[in-house]
Amino acid sequence: MSDPTTPPPPPPAARPLLNLQPAMSPSSITVEALPSNTSRIERLISSPVSSSPSRRICSDRFIPSRSSSNFSLFSMPSSSPPARSSSHVKDGNSSAASTAYTALLREALLGPDTPDRTDSHSPAQNIFRYRNETKRSLHSLFPLGFEEGETAAFRRPVKAARKFERSAFKVLDAPALQDDFYLNLVDWSSHNVLAVGLGNCVYLWNACSSKVSKLCDLGVEESVCSVGWSQRGNHLAIGTSNGKVQIWDASQCMRVRTMEGHRLRVGSLAWSSFLLSTGSRDKSILHRDIRAHENFTSKLTGHKSEVCGLKWSYDNRELASGGNDNKLFVWNQHSTQPVLKYCDHTAAVKAIAWSPHLHGLLASGGGTADCCIRFWNTTTNSHLNCIDTSSQVCNLVWSKNVNELVSTHGYSQNQIIVWKYPTMSKLATLTGHTFRVLYLAISPDGQTIVTGAGDETLRFWNIFPSPKSQVNLLFLLISFSLQKSYFVLLLMILPEMQKDQINLIKLLVIAEHRG
Repeated sequence: MSDPTTPPPPPPAARPLLNLQPAMSPSSITVEALPSNTSRIERLISSPVSSSPSRRICSDRFIPSRSSSNFSLFSMPSSSPPARSSSHVKDGNSSAASTAYTALLREALLGPDTPDRTDSHSPAQNIFRYRNETKRSLHSLFPLGFEEGETAAFRRPVKAARKFERSAFKVLDAPALQDDFYLNLVDWSSHNVLAVGLGNCVYLWNACSSKVSKLCDLGVEESVCSVGWSQRGNHLAIGTSNGKVQIWDASQCMRVRTMEGHRLRVGSLAWSSFLLSTGSRDKSILHRDIRAHENFTSKLTGHKSEVCGLKWSYDNRELASGGNDNKLFVWNQHSTQPVLKYCDHTAAVKAIAWSPHLHGLLASGGGTADCCIRFWNTTTNSHLNCIDTSSQVCNLVWSKNVNELVSTHGYSQNQIIVWKYPTMSKLATLTGHTFRVLYLAISPDGQTIVTGAGDETLRFWNIFPSPKSQVNLLFLLISFSLQKSYFVLLLMILPEMQKDQINLIKLLVIAEHRG
């Protein structure tokens, strides 16, 4: 216990409230009184709130911009007092005071130009804006980040629908052109020479010079049933009515050889490099190598009636055949029996066309009792689509420049239709022939088609666009994408391009990067 007589110890010295330097004394410090809340609100109200007209005010990622924020979404009542009825007069003083206080608080916190709250706002709107929003064009959302000058240069109007001439730009007389659905008497070579079988003769028309020359005359005992140019365009195969096949050198106007093997007329021909496939009324297909001494190297059997359509795929791996037995068969290079059989058509299948844009895509058309164009995927062995044309389908051919195809028809409308694939919307319907449009060929540049009919005329139509316009567009996109180090634009249009154009693109890209 402590001694009560002992005086208590002195209290500790008071610690200064401020941390001062040794040379300073508390008496030298003057503390100014802070303003009250009322004076602070008055000062906020009296301070001008305006933005400089010379520059655009934008906030950063975290501090919202007051001028562009939507404060009307707050739950504050309007600064303008609502209309009051007589029942509210008795407590009008308190209501007016509350409204005045709310208005002062709004202006102090949010600024004098804050809009009043409305109840018609969209719930998807945000209260705060972190930058001033303006109307932006679609190009501002593009992933390449265009600059303004590049955007203006790249922007173009909406592509207008392609115009088609409703009449043929050239008409040639073709006397003795047979009106027979099962024959193939017109073909266009890669050297821009058109071959036409008229009766027992074959004529050549040079599209560059418009000169007509007579290639051969088979005599009175034979007639021409089919003509077909080789892929190089220097040899012409002629199928005759007595089952023989003649090979002619068109540049020398000389017959190279005659091959036998069929018992009846040869109405369909298809080339695959040096291999020539011939289809006959005897229901068989013969493969002939024009370099070999034998008349044929293999024989394909499967059709139960005349073979009236033959087409090799663009990669020369698959052969499609159509017959008067309403069957469509697909063969490979080494098979003697069909590997795929399609039996959906209800009439003769003469119109056959392979797509140059998609591997394994095959189109076929049926005769008068069918009138349908069907699409097949031979890779997956599936039926893709069926279009009823309401008219006999005589021929089909794909465009090499765009993903479109053209069909010619017989009974009962004798029309020519241009289709957009895969939507199969009609781009144009052309008329001019008075008989069935039984014959069709396409020019080597892929722009012009020629049609033949039993009215003994050949009509030329400008159908498809030029590949040059697409190549120019490609060059523009390539240079632009290389400058930006992006290839998004290029990849978007590659499915529409041909293989040789894609290879050219690859060479240009490699050269640009190496340079």
